[in-house]
Amino acid sequence: MVFFAIGFETATPPTAVAIKQASAEGLENLSIFCNHVLTPAALGAILNATEPVTIDAFLGPSHVSTIIGSQPYERFAKAYGKPIVIAGFEPLDVMQSALMAIRLINQGSDAVENEYSRAVTPYGNSKAQALMADVLELCDSFEWRGLGLIADSALQIKPEFSAFDAEKRFAVEAHAISDVKGCACPEILRGQKKPIECKLFGTVCTPENPMGS
Repeated sequence: MVFFAIGFETATPPTAVAIKQASAEGLENLSIFCNHVLTPAALGAILNATEPVTIDAFLGPSHVSTIIGSQPYERFAKAYGKPIVIAGFEPLDVMQSALMAIRLINQGSDAVENEYSRAVTPYGNSKAQALMADVLELCDSFEWRGLGLIADSALQIKPEFSAFDAEKRFAVEAHAISDVKGCACPEILRGQKKPIECKLFGTVCTPENPMGS
């Protein structure tokens, strides 16, 4: 069995647990195709874009932040002068977080505020972080849809657990996938265009039939 392990920091600890348990039980029929990615690296890539970033503030992802905490966002807020509000998932959470972000923008503040304080702490879930560190390590670069190659933005399985690494056990070829012609998702992800500036938006491209990343 090959498990396609994909997702941000929220989904990563279960993969680490699976690898550790498989190792402890001596399983030989499980491989992990590891494609776990890191939120701060993506945020840094957006803010480091060569073209001007027109994003005024960010809403930090709720469940990711339960794992990594609010502290990792501080350096981005200070370095780029962009306030960040960690938002919960519920409708009222999103509305409250948007209000908090607007207030910070109006104040000219570069603070990090935590609306989702019932679940997110400054330093996150140390047990989950330790599990990830036991089994996984940074890989040099990773190609993101819409953002391209980003250094140190994903995780790979450590050599001591390579028996479970699908990329070590099998010949896994990399295939370059081009964005859909006319799709402005890369520019939208970087804050260089608004969705309504994409000619596919709301016509060919809909929530039921998305064209881009």
